[in-house]
Amino acid sequence: MLSGILRGAAAGAAGTTALDAVTYADMAGRARPASETPQRTIATIARRIGRPVEGDSDTRANRLTGLGALSGIATGVGVGAAFGALRGIGLRPPIWAGSLLVGAAAMIAANGAMAGLRVSDPRTWSTADWIADIVPHIAYGFTTYAALATMDPK
Repeated sequence: MLSGILRGAAAGAAGTTALDAVTYADMAGRARPASETPQRTIATIARRIGRPVEGDSDTRANRLTGLGALSGIATGVGVGAAFGALRGIGLRPPIWAGSLLVGAAAMIAANGAMAGLRVSDPRTWSTADWIADIVPHIAYGFTTYAALATMDPK
């Protein structure tokens, strides 16, 4: 079980890199700014647990940027680890289905937190917003699941 979780975490790290690469390519191509929802999500969580992120405006913004990025990495590695555990106990759909399942799980984990905290409402997103979210998660899902499949013990 532990080896499946570790393989999944490594696959999730690879998938997170793919997601970030697709996101940054989109930002460069369309000259769009980075999303601020990860920082707002962290700020909301910190405030709700009574541990607001402190510092002057620049220091606080820098901390929130770092914490927001780390939360994305944790989500990607965590979803990968979960699917590594599931693969270890026999859940092995074909590559296309596994990729979509893993990508959807990561998207739900990230967007569910933002929606649940009322940081963002996906019901109000434009088509371009949805595409900018779905495409990187497809890259994440494929990379993560393909990496998991290639790491199966022989």
